[in-house]
Amino acid sequence: MHASQDESILDIVSRLEAISEEIADKALDALKSAHREGAVKRPETERQLTAARRAVEKAIGVLSRLD
Repeated sequence: MHASQDESILDIVSRLEAISEEIADKALDALKSAHREGAVKRPETERQLTAARRAVEKAIGVLSRLD
């Protein structure tokens, strides 16, 4: 891979890491809100956000392994 491609991939990885953190924050907010409301199960919103975060983390892993 060329240097400019490496930099653009690193930029994408950096943005995805920020997105992953943002999704994690939203998932935590959903858990806190459910707890305040007396919920005893994980809210569906938190489950979906966590699944999305895992997908972003997987993309980060794939991009990080590119040669």
